[in-house]
Amino acid sequence: MLSVVRVYIKGIIVLSKSVREKAGIEEGMLLKVLVDECKIVLKPLDLWDRVWGCSKDRETVEDAERDLDREELLFWRRKRSLEG
Repeated sequence: MLSVVRVYIKGIIVLSKSVREKAGIEEGMLLKVLVDECKIVLKPLDLWDRVWGCSKDRETVEDAERDLDREELLFWRRKRSLEG
């Protein structure tokens, strides 16, 4: 499927309904953006896989929850350091 989109201010693009439906993209989803030389690839971010991957080999649910809290804290620290 070929689709042409315009890039608006701040890099905003609008994907047509047919493209979103074909790709399984719904409002509110998070997408991973991969750049490979001249190509931009958008892939749905499966948060459940990430949570499950973080919690494997943990003895208790509390251990997994602590790990996830730590990951979230690191994420926000990195984000602030990139913005500041």
